[in-house]
Amino acid sequence: MLPFDTLLAFFGIAIVLALTPGPDNLFVLMQSALWGRSAGMCVVLGLCTGVLGHTAAVAAGLAAVFAASSHAFTVLKLAGAAYLAYLAWQALRARGGPANAERPPAMTPGALYRRGVIMSLTNPKVLLFFFAFLPQFTSPKPEYGPVGLQTAVLGVLFMLAALLVFSAIAFFSGTFGQLLQRSPTASRWLNRVTGIVFLGLAIRLATASR
Repeated sequence: MLPFDTLLAFFGIAIVLALTPGPDNLFVLMQSALWGRSAGMCVVLGLCTGVLGHTAAVAAGLAAVFAASSHAFTVLKLAGAAYLAYLAWQALRARGGPANAERPPAMTPGALYRRGVIMSLTNPKVLLFFFAFLPQFTSPKPEYGPVGLQTAVLGVLFMLAALLVFSAIAFFSGTFGQLLQRSPTASRWLNRVTGIVFLGLAIRLATASR
């Protein structure tokens, strides 16, 4: 097992990284504002599951494939960008407002969870970040255990940091969003802003380079 001070330092850095504005916390912010705190938490759990997926990929060496193959990187990022563009289209076409009969029904927890998983796993920048970041805290010393196990422990710590930060975002954004949803006009504008944010994230991901 890695030394406690190493794990503590890693956890602190992970908290700071989770607080840094980026696609994931913006995604949690907008989904929570649209669907509420509970829905936001489902998205958060999906994103955290994606973190474990990236960790497993790093431990298995799959991240090296994406780091070396521009084709694999491009395919994954375009898939992620297409998904975000689809979410933008859904948000922009939603009428909004609790009194509006055309407002789409609330999404199921499973659908929101899957949305978070897909959002995380289709972002190759996160995978490459983990590939570069996690090994910096591992050690080849035998007394610290297998490097793969060390990587898994670090991934779990990163997931816990993300869970802590994203849950706070979901709570406060969901509360604010519920107030906005009471007004049909504010609700429509919230949908439009959400669509624009998702579209911006899609463009950012589609034009990302390694």
